[in-house]
Amino acid sequence: MATTEGRIGRQSVRIADTSAELYRAVAEAIAGHVQEARFTLTLSGGSTPCALYALLASEYRLRMDWSRVHLFWGDERYVPHDHPASNYRMARETLIEPLGIPEANVHPMPTDEPDPCRAALRYEEHLREFFGEMPRFDLILLGMGADGHTASLFPGTAALAERERWVAVGEAPAEPRVRLTLTLPVLNSAKRVYFLVAGKDKAQMVRKVLWENAPLPAGMVKPESGEVVWWLDREAASLVEW
Repeated sequence: MATTEGRIGRQSVRIADTSAELYRAVAEAIAGHVQEARFTLTLSGGSTPCALYALLASEYRLRMDWSRVHLFWGDERYVPHDHPASNYRMARETLIEPLGIPEANVHPMPTDEPDPCRAALRYEEHLREFFGEMPRFDLILLGMGADGHTASLFPGTAALAERERWVAVGEAPAEPRVRLTLTLPVLNSAKRVYFLVAGKDKAQMVRKVLWENAPLPAGMVKPESGEVVWWLDREAASLVEW
């Protein structure tokens, strides 16, 4: 499968003709990385990665040793884990259960606390226990909203400005408004960050972030010692200039 590759500043851009080719290219890249004895993968929510997870759980199930993979979440809507809007539920149905990933390897954000601030602290404590220091995920999957947000870091919110905590309470403009999200210090400590963006409705925002350097949340994810790759389909990349 062919992809167009280029660079804009320090960021790599890879463009596939269709969304189906895009998901397959990302799956191939992930399969190539899962070689370490322990691989930490942070999942994205929303509709875009759903097809990727289904592909990983079917055609790529034998390409990787899934017992090595530990799954975390970049953000979560503050709803029960069985709620239709839950990022965890989507990943469980499309990826975790089909692959039989051990429960010990699955690290969802807690949403069972009455106080989301306490839940954010609980997840941060869990990350400290697992990593022992600032988390350096092997790969973080991210998407981008039409307003330029990524994870649940929305423009002009307190979570976007957080520089001390690893996990914060995010506030979305649409329901469910309350979210949990990893903060920029954690995202910018990753070994690799993959943005997965598809659709013509994202083209203008892709241009703003990549070409115009607009001060939007997605454009603030730039690990100093990590790799950032923007995986785009042809429609999302239609306004990108090299």
